[in-house]
Amino acid sequence: MEYVTRHGFANTEDDLDAAALRKSLRPALVLSARNITEHTTFVRHLLVGLADESIPAALICPPGQKIEAVAAAPAAVFTHPLVAFPLMENLGLERLAGLLEKFRPTVLHCLCESKALLTRRLARALDLPYVLTINSLAKRRQRLPISTHRCARIVAPAEAIHASAARMLPRFADRMTRINIGAFVETGTICFSDPARLPSLVVAHPLRHVSEFESLLQAVKSLRMAGREFMVAIMGTGPAEHRIRRLLVSLDLSDMVTLVPVLDPWRSVVVAGDIFVQPQPLQAFSMFLLEAMAVGTAVAACWGGVDDLILPNETAVVFEPDSETSIRQALGQLLDEHDFARRLATTAQEHIRAHYSVSAMVSALLRTYWDAQQQYRR
Repeated sequence: MEYVTRHGFANTEDDLDAAALRKSLRPALVLSARNITEHTTFVRHLLVGLADESIPAALICPPGQKIEAVAAAPAAVFTHPLVAFPLMENLGLERLAGLLEKFRPTVLHCLCESKALLTRRLARALDLPYVLTINSLAKRRQRLPISTHRCARIVAPAEAIHASAARMLPRFADRMTRINIGAFVETGTICFSDPARLPSLVVAHPLRHVSEFESLLQAVKSLRMAGREFMVAIMGTGPAEHRIRRLLVSLDLSDMVTLVPVLDPWRSVVVAGDIFVQPQPLQAFSMFLLEAMAVGTAVAACWGGVDDLILPNETAVVFEPDSETSIRQALGQLLDEHDFARRLATTAQEHIRAHYSVSAMVSALLRTYWDAQQQYRR
């Protein structure tokens, strides 16, 4: 018989009912710090989806994280390592495995490739299958520690990452699948919805190198000198923060450009803008970009990386990397043509609604967990 849950999860096992299915799935999610700070909404949506199906879940998190940001639904939480010191992740594995045995997980899900080694060792200690999510186009992926026996599925959230991973990891190509991360779409667009408000731009990007912001800030200065009035908020943290602040002073932009940390919830920063700017090519799937489109901002994005969400002149206007002229033209078009910007935002929302639904994401992950368990038992 076929069983379909509220999320559309189907299975053809004979005599499988809803109660048996829920009892058979007990995933333990292995999270990195980035999952908790940048992928907050994804983890929260997944936990709520599991709770909605009465499927218990466990979280394995690094220390010092605000886990309440993601654990809105009931979940067993385990901290590993206990102390955030280098090389400590290799210690205490037996302790963690012993604690997890009491939870009785049936499958592990590594949500970040940075936790691939921990997940592999934990799967071996517990004799469990696991699912690995790869979020980026990181180089030398062939060196990822992946178990040929226990890693049942590899998940990519974008076609660009899926294709890259298949090339870099040909031995695992048949285990790879693409599952789009889901987002809830607002009913209206916020782009230029308040004519009395000064237009605002939101930029979300790590403050790693001042060079990644120079062309953008030069474009902002040129637009200001041309008479446009607007505000800019740059959301991010990193080692280049002080140098970027000095650059703002030298460009006389300190009064219109503000640096803010990645706030909790950071969606509150995204919804404060009319335009969302992705200043550099994406090397990883961006939850910031996904949420910006879902809430109805107009997007200006740099082309040349993980571009699945970026459809030129449909979901975003695009500009060339590190080109002050290209950035200025893209931002100027959105600032000058409000009707075009709002149409762009609306089309992006429609695209997210059609292809990035939360229910479809949860359904696909439930199928992936079930398949991983069934394959491992054979």
